[in-house]
Amino acid sequence: MKLCFPVQKTFGLESEVYGHFGSAPAFMLVDSDTETIAVIDNSDLHHAHGACNPVAALEGSKVDVVVVGGIGGGALVKLNGAGIRVYQALGRTVRENIELFNEKRLPQFQPGHVCSGHGGGCSH
Repeated sequence: MKLCFPVQKTFGLESEVYGHFGSAPAFMLVDSDTETIAVIDNSDLHHAHGACNPVAALEGSKVDVVVVGGIGGGALVKLNGAGIRVYQALGRTVRENIELFNEKRLPQFQPGHVCSGHGGGCSH
């Protein structure tokens, strides 16, 4: 299974999970089967608010799951439409969130628990 973690800086599994999908500078991809890590820059970083194209931001990388602190409704719908499940990060690091995910302790984002703008309304 391929997991994607939005991050600001890359420090391997000790990277901190970023608080918002669309404005994350990079994405860390972790393959749970092979334990390999890849990092891609967010090619959609400078999108207009509400115009996030999360599938394009991942540059065609196949992922099964995104784990992030917060996400907008449009990005959530687009990711879910591409067959990608989105979970809320509860741990600080990628490693902590992988452990929580494997223990089935991360909540899956629902449309009513997303960011509704950067002025408030976020569930993170």
